[in-house]
Amino acid sequence: MRSLLHVSHNLPAARLGTVVAEHAAGLGAREAVVYLADYAQHVLLPVPGDGVPDRQPVTIDGSTAGRAFRRVVPVRSGGAEGPARLWMPLLDGAERLGVLELVLDADAGDGVEEEARPFASLVAELVVTRDAYSDAFARLRRRTPLSLAAEIQWDLLPPLTYASDRVVITGALEPAYEIGGDTFDYAANDPLVDLMVLDAVGHGLPAALLAGAAVGAYRHGRRRGLELPEIAAGMDAVIAGQFPASQFATAALARLDKRTGLLQWVNCGHPEPLIVRDGALVHPPSCPPARPLGLQSAPAELCTTQLHPGDRVVLYTDGVVEARSPSGEFFGEERLADLVVRAQSAGEPPPETMRRLMGSVMQHQAGQLQDDASIVLVEWRTGAEDRLRL
Repeated sequence: MRSLLHVSHNLPAARLGTVVAEHAAGLGAREAVVYLADYAQHVLLPVPGDGVPDRQPVTIDGSTAGRAFRRVVPVRSGGAEGPARLWMPLLDGAERLGVLELVLDADAGDGVEEEARPFASLVAELVVTRDAYSDAFARLRRRTPLSLAAEIQWDLLPPLTYASDRVVITGALEPAYEIGGDTFDYAANDPLVDLMVLDAVGHGLPAALLAGAAVGAYRHGRRRGLELPEIAAGMDAVIAGQFPASQFATAALARLDKRTGLLQWVNCGHPEPLIVRDGALVHPPSCPPARPLGLQSAPAELCTTQLHPGDRVVLYTDGVVEARSPSGEFFGEERLADLVVRAQSAGEPPPETMRRLMGSVMQHQAGQLQDDASIVLVEWRTGAEDRLRL
């Protein structure tokens, strides 16, 4: 750990795989390979390097490596007669980055896993810090080229998952490589958690530019400490002032007091939030929506509801529930809530719930989304925040 930390200060991203393999020998590992998840979270891609053994991409569904990623737990395989493999999830806080493969002697004891935990944590931090200075990991993680709009949108996003005491936030969007006008944002400013889901009209670059301006206006108002209706008004003014009258965005802005469970939100022409409580779908109190942002509407009305411990709040764009099967059937709110409930019953971590949910939306439309789809799940006092750590 000390030697890896020492060399990390001047470590270029292109040498990460090599340096991790060299220092993993101190754990007794014969080989070590870092894998990063692709943008759509379908496969784990090996990070190459001098001295790093050749590996092929590994599917997240149906593989041992994928199980470590999906469940956020170390997984051990092999070892009866040949070498053992220890798969460690790589986490930046609660954000899943990939996995670390350690090839060990068959008789390696259980103590290796405990030693590997802080090592894997440091490797994850190095992935994040090196990624800020290089395109190496961004290039590796894309299985197909990103559209220009998607490039802009991914750079706007916060980490897909955040967890602290009493709250977990996790989001997802599709189509990962061609996303245009859908986006989300959040900020945890204890004791308040702010969230926003937005759907800019249109597709491609024009929608991405509008979404970028809207996110900037949202963050500007949020960081000034404004109330939700004031933030929405600022976003409305920016879109109206900078884009033609035919361009607008729908949005839901929410604020959760994680001490009390009080949820506030404003709805600007957007689908209403959903609450999943005790295995059932609950609609919050009716709240009149304002017009979409950019149409210079009257001030948005502030809505409130009291969450119960264990509640899950779902903010989403219409591309989720209005996804149509080839036969014309909508995905719908009930199916959305049912997937969240079943994932909870199966013990899936919140980010895995989002990954599978988006997979279900894509499957419902036979892999061809007719509209962008994004979703944010907020869990309050569920205990999930304690399980999203290595």
